[in-house]
Amino acid sequence: MSAYEILLMLDPETPEERHDEIIARIRAAIEQGGGTWLSHDPWGRRRLAYEIDHKTDGVYHLLQFDSTAETLDEVTRVLKITDGVMRHMATRRPKGGGRVAPPPQPVFEPQPEREVYADRGPEPERELALEPAAESADSQVALEEYAEPTESEPAPEAEPEGGA
Repeated sequence: MSAYEILLMLDPETPEERHDEIIARIRAAIEQGGGTWLSHDPWGRRRLAYEIDHKTDGVYHLLQFDSTAETLDEVTRVLKITDGVMRHMATRRPKGGGRVAPPPQPVFEPQPEREVYADRGPEPERELALEPAAESADSQVALEEYAEPTESEPAPEAEPEGGA
């Protein structure tokens, strides 16, 4: 007998009772095949990296057991044809590994919703206030050189290019 674990991804739209039935059926198949059931770790609902059958979430379960290769083949055959199982992966557990692996931490943490206050109106537009900074004499000359003339100042006459 070898030590195995199966990571199940179940359809989040199926009822939880159906999830329990699937896991009970796997456990019964393992025990009927002469294997020993070690643990069942429900990891809960997780966001998928990509859509599977137009679904963005999956319910994960980690199953750990000892069985023969023939029993594992039968379990994987049953999982392939079972409705409600989106994906499954059976792997051999390494020797000396812990009995139960801790569930991974969720990658995506939903942000809490912001409170909306009905008594407040829309927020006013905020303009960026430009504070006068310590400017060098060169930058002042450059600003005056390119400044638009005001009504009190006459615009400088453009000199003809030919130099008459």
